[in-house]
Amino acid sequence: MKVMLREVCGSRAGDKGDISNVGIFCYDHKFYDVVKKEITAERVKEFFKGIVKGEVARYELPGLDAFQFVMQEALDGGTTRSLRLDAYGKALSGYILAMELEVPDELLAK
Repeated sequence: MKVMLREVCGSRAGDKGDISNVGIFCYDHKFYDVVKKEITAERVKEFFKGIVKGEVARYELPGLDAFQFVMQEALDGGTTRSLRLDAYGKALSGYILAMELEVPDELLAK
């Protein structure tokens, strides 16, 4: 079944200059492998196409059932230089939760 990432994960973010740091964490360990398979750095870069102009790196935190995405050139120059309404990384952490992923029915039924 296709679900939005927000159904199985939460998010947090930080920013420094033009770099956004977005973390997602699974609400339940049973979703970790699905998120690991589907939410790749390449897919996140494509999802933020037009917003993130630099590289995206994914770091796995298996002990926390979490992933960290570091996105270069993501904040239009940084919060003090950008004309965006909300140039902070926290806006991107909310937006990433709109990504869709395929979750096996049996994981959702439990």
